[in-house]
Amino acid sequence: MWQKLKGFFRNYEFALAAWVVIFLLIVIGLRFGLDEHIIGAVVILVGFLGQAFTALIVWIGFVPFVGPVLAKVLALPFIWLINGIGYLASIIAIKRGYSKDVINYQLITFSLLVGITIGYILGKIL
Repeated sequence: MWQKLKGFFRNYEFALAAWVVIFLLIVIGLRFGLDEHIIGAVVILVGFLGQAFTALIVWIGFVPFVGPVLAKVLALPFIWLINGIGYLASIIAIKRGYSKDVINYQLITFSLLVGITIGYILGKIL
């Protein structure tokens, strides 16, 4: 048991350290009132350099039954494409003054992505 745990920490030491740094950056940044854009950029940079996001997908894949399927869904380019198009449309709509409608459309997009994910998981399990 301890050998497996020791091996896990050895394999994911950079990712675990990156997640600790990300958490601390968010807490400290919000505590001192830093701009959210700066906090977000630094978190993305630390996440990519520390391979934190890839490790998160791997850790989700460790969950029995649902984990591997959920990890596959999160890695689908289609999901990333829909999400990216939604954000681009949101930027254009906010600049034109449709900020209230953007919230509704983002909820619809989120519901669509959750529905696709649940459908994919149920399709693979059943």
